Amino acid sequence: MGKLLAIDGLNIVRRVYEANVEPDTAAKADAALRHSLASFRKLLATHQPTHVLPAFDFGGHTWRHDLYPQYREKREPMPEVLKERLPDFYMQLSALGLKVVSVPEVEADDVIATGVMRWLGEGRGETVIASTDKDLHVLIAHGAVIWDHFKSEWHDSKWVEQKFGVPPEMLADLLALMGDVSDSIPGVSKVGVKTAAKLLQSYGNIERIMTGAGILKDSLGERLRRDSVQLDLSRKLVELKTDVRMGVSWNMLAYDAAQAD
Repeated sequence: MGKLLAIDGLNIVRRVYEANVEPDTAAKADAALRHSLASFRKLLATHQPTHVLPAFDFGGHTWRHDLYPQYREKREPMPEVLKERLPDFYMQLSALGLKVVSVPEVEADDVIATGVMRWLGEGRGETVIASTDKDLHVLIAHGAVIWDHFKSEWHDSKWVEQKFGVPPEMLADLLALMGDVSDSIPGVSKVGVKTAAKLLQSYGNIERIMTGAGILKDSLGERLRRDSVQLDLSRKLVELKTDVRMGVSWNMLAYDAAQAD
């Protein structure tokens, strides 16, 4: 059986870059990408995959902006000194034997979700996702595991329940209820992770919560009813696409450590 290692590329690059509090400079970008390349090498050595899916955001407009033009409007853009060096970084990854996948109109999360679901659906073996992105943790419900490269720790179903108060299969509903300031996803006003988890523990999913909201006489019921439209929108925004045309085959993603430079 094989092992797919899906790497959330910019999750590594941006975190390494932003860990340095110095002003944006070419030297800072070069150093971040050197450390990021070392991180990729370490991931390959640690997990010894048979296939690797290094996914990177293409940037610009996505299908989520079609649903909600304000999506990610408050997020800081990638510094130009870093952005302009990414093509060279992709070439360095290619020298390692990796095929970078970056698809217009979708995010790296969608590419990873598509690849992981296809791999698992075809019964090809285990899947490891290298990322700290909470959205990708929903894929644990389908058999994937998450590896936090920065903390060197595994995230599984038990980790999700301890962190969020719900199992992975409820995580997308929880994220929709609580919203996400960094992505400008509205959610329901004044509903945080604890309240969202309690609602899901009581009702099971958003549909049942909204059915029950009609009889809740407190302020929470009032907010759920008032924010029902934006909750529906939020649920669509947090959903991961699993039908992305990635433009690669499994053969193109095959990894042979012996042939890597």
